[in-house]
Amino acid sequence: TELNQELKLKNVRSSVFVDTNLVNIEHAAKSGVDRIEFYTGPFAHDYKKDPNVAIEAYVKAAKYANELGLGINAGHDLSLDNLKFFSEKMEGLLEVSIGHALISDALYFGLENTIQMYKRLLK
Repeated sequence: TELNQELKLKNVRSSVFVDTNLVNIEHAAKSGVDRIEFYTGPFAHDYKKDPNVAIEAYVKAAKYANELGLGINAGHDLSLDNLKFFSEKMEGLLEVSIGHALISDALYFGLENTIQMYKRLLK
């Protein structure tokens, strides 16, 4: 789109928040954005029941996004409990958004320590 072309000229990366619906990912690619950000609320909700089932749609969607040349971000309800599993299964994951869980954990572990804990999970 015209807006995305203007953003690219100004070195501004664009991203849209999506679920794992492949049609939505295709539309994101057609819009010209650089990345998508998966809404990971359903993954986090289902993770404790069965992590492998919870991740299935995300793995499939990430593969499709990679094929379309989209960068992949993820966020919502990712935590110290589920982040490592999620990041290890997601091919092409570039960035995660962790706000609420990180700040909540920081109340117990301290901010600097908590940030290091999350970073270790992503290595």
